[in-house]
Amino acid sequence: MTVQTDQRALDELCVNTIRTLSMDAVQRANSGHPGTPMALAPVAYLLYTRVMQHSPTQPDWPGRDRFVLSCGHASMLLYSILYLTGYDLPLDQIERFRQLGSVAAGHPEYGHAPGIETTTGPLGQGISTAVGMALAERMLAARFDREGHDVVDHRTYFIASDGDLEEGIASEASSIAGHLGLGRLIGFYDDNHISIEGDTALSFSEDVGARYEAYGWHVQNLGEDIGLDSLEAAVHAAQEVEDRPSLIIIRTHIAPGSPNKQDTHGAHGSPLGEEEIRLTKQVYGWPSDEPFFVPDEALEHFRGAVERGREAEAAWRERFDAYREAHGDLAAEFERILARRLPDGFGDDVPKKGPDSGMIATRKASQEVIQWAAARVPELVGGSADLAPSTLTLINGGGDVEAGTFEGRNLHFGIREHAMGAIVNGLVLSGFRAFGAGFLIFSDYMKASIRLAAIMHIPSTFVFTHDSIGVGEDGPTHQPIEQLVALRATPNLDVVRPAGFNETALAWRHALRQTNRPTVLALSRQGLPVWDPAGVPDDAIERGAYVLHDTEGGNPQVVLMATGSEVHVANDAVKLLEADGIRVRLVSMPCLDRFAEQDQHYRDSVLPPSIRARVSVEAASPIGWHRWVGDLGDVVAMEGYGASAPAKILYQHFGFTGEAVAARARVVLERSEAS
Repeated sequence: MTVQTDQRALDELCVNTIRTLSMDAVQRANSGHPGTPMALAPVAYLLYTRVMQHSPTQPDWPGRDRFVLSCGHASMLLYSILYLTGYDLPLDQIERFRQLGSVAAGHPEYGHAPGIETTTGPLGQGISTAVGMALAERMLAARFDREGHDVVDHRTYFIASDGDLEEGIASEASSIAGHLGLGRLIGFYDDNHISIEGDTALSFSEDVGARYEAYGWHVQNLGEDIGLDSLEAAVHAAQEVEDRPSLIIIRTHIAPGSPNKQDTHGAHGSPLGEEEIRLTKQVYGWPSDEPFFVPDEALEHFRGAVERGREAEAAWRERFDAYREAHGDLAAEFERILARRLPDGFGDDVPKKGPDSGMIATRKASQEVIQWAAARVPELVGGSADLAPSTLTLINGGGDVEAGTFEGRNLHFGIREHAMGAIVNGLVLSGFRAFGAGFLIFSDYMKASIRLAAIMHIPSTFVFTHDSIGVGEDGPTHQPIEQLVALRATPNLDVVRPAGFNETALAWRHALRQTNRPTVLALSRQGLPVWDPAGVPDDAIERGAYVLHDTEGGNPQVVLMATGSEVHVANDAVKLLEADGIRVRLVSMPCLDRFAEQDQHYRDSVLPPSIRARVSVEAASPIGWHRWVGDLGDVVAMEGYGASAPAKILYQHFGFTGEAVAARARVVLERSEAS
């Protein structure tokens, strides 16, 4: 037997080790997707043992290549290769696949185990986040690489399924990647012809390669020629293309070697069954029927990645030390950004304005605050879905990010809100403080990306303007009603709707200070009065709510609470009620999520339990407000959709005026006094 034959036999043994682990884990869990990990085992084996720069013992070193398993349902592919190559993902965790407390969750979860670069599962999100990672690599390289010192030069690899490429978000993100020429992005498209309902021909017949060529990608279609040498040659060819992302199309067979389930949808989302596993292992010539058996020679070969990784990481560290010698300030800045540390003193000089500033829309306030923040946080970048003139989110003098020019800070996503959210997440995962902007109504298009940011505990920022019926003449299609409720219902997400300039400035500071939760800013189109900054506490956003005004002369008889533009409507009502001798407390509640997290003592100090006459005011869905107004209170809200008319007319029509709110407050007070 020749050395080459020995190597081929070892390669086959290693590939089959990934397959058998995947089969066994899904069977033990009685849940999962065995067929795709089995089919893609050669790709994972190639990437982690021959292609990628990675270090299992130093999984977060900056110079590593990134890998994203966009088809997250094939998670056992990733868990198997991470365990086998020496990452801190023990075999006993794989044996407890999909069980409570195991890091080997049903889909890869960022932060659960080293080597998982992002959470995937919702199809299309992985490839789209990978685009953000690849864009971040180019932007970091443009900022930090210097002649003779390429400290940022990694690649981003991904595997995507038919389902990924059917999702609209993948099309949006792939279009952007091609437009920007992200040549260090290399993906595999697993064309296995299988979906849950059967053959993909039931609903999917397009020429994917032609589509990606039209996007501007470099495309190779290997067909069924997916031996390791062919795969490796294709990767090397892709690496040579520096000005276009690459897609390698492979025609795989789901559950290869399974005598009765290969190429069937039965192998997609269900265990193969004990007998079918036994038969499949016979086909592989597998040396043991014991579940989770890993041959010693296979494990030894896989674990060679540990030493290679140490050497690669050490070589990068040596390069970075030389970089530090030559460019000390840049090296320190690079390390600060990757550690998600803000510059020292950030936020000590947050902008403030007084009542003499006139009427300022909170989107306009945000525009000014963005310039303040950008001057202090160089990693702050962002863009909008072709709405920058309306969202007012351009960084002045920041320059545009374009193909071949990645030094800029202003991103142009085009009308692609869904991809924008995922790309922002990819940028944040790579160290940037990134934001994506649009109209609040279009947050629906990017809800999945926002939700994943919350699940991953990453500080992405989403800026939404035109936050109510104050949009006016554009009518119900553009007037958000239920969007605030849906966003507030998302765990680990701060939804901030500031009432004026000073709350907006604090909201931006709050968003940028976060390290483990994303923030949504909901901003007004219309101008709003500016409160005296002395009345807005420094921790207004962190506390979530605060007393903005109390009538003198005794305890309040009624509490009015509101967010955003409706704080000013409530204030008009306060004046009318006070004119009638009614003592009123006005509470601004910019972030209900944070207020709910405060201790009972603080919540009671803002909303005293003894005061049961309470009215909330928000031009959005009433859902969630009854918790704060109680059983005797009233909720002034939108009970249906808006209409097309000037904003002032709409506020009058739907009862968002001082007079209307005061009238409802009087009713509540009478009810409270009678109870």
